[in-house]
Amino acid sequence: MPFNTISMIGLGYIGLPTAAVFASRRTQVIGVDIDQEAVDIINRGEIHIVEPELDMVVHAAVKEGYLRATTTPEPADAYLVAVPTPFHTDDNGQNHKADLKYIKAAAQALAPQLQAGNLVVLESTSPVGATEQMAGWLAEARPDLTFPQTHGEASDIRIAHCPERVLPGHVIRELVQNDRVIGGMTPKCAQVACELYQIVVEGECVPTTARTAEMAKLTENSFRDVNIAFANELSTIAHELEINVWELIELANRHPRVNILSPGAGVGGHCIAVDPWFIVDACPEQAQLIRTAREVNDAKPGWVLGRVSEALEVLHREAPDARRKDLTVACLGVAFKPDIDDLRESPALGVVEKVVALGGNTLVVEPNIHALPQALNAPNVQLAGLDEALSQADVVCVLVKHKPFIQRVADIKQHSNVIDAVGLLG
Repeated sequence: MPFNTISMIGLGYIGLPTAAVFASRRTQVIGVDIDQEAVDIINRGEIHIVEPELDMVVHAAVKEGYLRATTTPEPADAYLVAVPTPFHTDDNGQNHKADLKYIKAAAQALAPQLQAGNLVVLESTSPVGATEQMAGWLAEARPDLTFPQTHGEASDIRIAHCPERVLPGHVIRELVQNDRVIGGMTPKCAQVACELYQIVVEGECVPTTARTAEMAKLTENSFRDVNIAFANELSTIAHELEINVWELIELANRHPRVNILSPGAGVGGHCIAVDPWFIVDACPEQAQLIRTAREVNDAKPGWVLGRVSEALEVLHREAPDARRKDLTVACLGVAFKPDIDDLRESPALGVVEKVVALGGNTLVVEPNIHALPQALNAPNVQLAGLDEALSQADVVCVLVKHKPFIQRVADIKQHSNVIDAVGLLG
């Protein structure tokens, strides 16, 4: 079927690049977001997030008239939903359940615009069954139309799930080159969705069921989480045994069938740090290894904080008259991974918050942001440059391996008290 107009619901780290890539193929794209400031920025041909190459693609798409943004959904041939799926605390106090309120709000917002023949694709990473729930909310809002859950292949509206699987910092390239798993609520839904993504995807569009597609994304990120947990646990063991974990991993990886990942301050972002819990929540008795890996990675920031606390205690013992407020800790990086500005579920940010709570002065060095997040709004914390941090800090804690830090490794090494959580110093 022809897709003359596509509506992208959600213009964040996934939605905006996706909208821009479709628009770059000379397809009319209407981006929708509740953030008026983001909408205004995009309509000027600019971007409100950090992602390499995105600024050029958005600028060209807006200038040529293929992309515009608004706060209200408009008629389109296909609707792509890329909104957050955070955690919420349930009645039993569990806080690892998916909160689908943003998906529900998106469904209710776009429903009035639906016409027979439209396609709706959920891109948000979601627990198994979320696509069916979205279809249910759409059906409630539009009883005059038919949907796959009641009319199968004969439905007026096609519903599918196509999870994003891109690497921040390489999103534009991976949106085009990566294979896409496309799960339809019926085979026809999957087929129509594949036709949509083939407009931009050079990789293979692989059809499956909506539930399998949902589980595929959760599985991919859980696999990575388990492997990262091994590396993070290994780093704590190596520290206890006074072994350089970076050298250890380099040596172990010389085995032809061993590929240990690099330890870090934890695991962040809105995928790996979140998705495994959706599996655990669905099958708590079966998902024991997945749960344990999540617990190991969630505990790593606390371990890093413990090393900072130990370093401060050593300084107090060496200078008993020094007060805590006289000591300064420099934290290098608060993004959840190198060379981006995304702070979602960032373990580094969590560490910094707790360092601030220790009571000393905290200097935050983060080259990808211009202002500290609200979570770090305290009188004893400030955003600083690397030179200032290295000259003033009593303790330096490396939390993210940003390129500007790599370029200054020699200077960082000269500091007398460095805690390296990411292997910057080797």
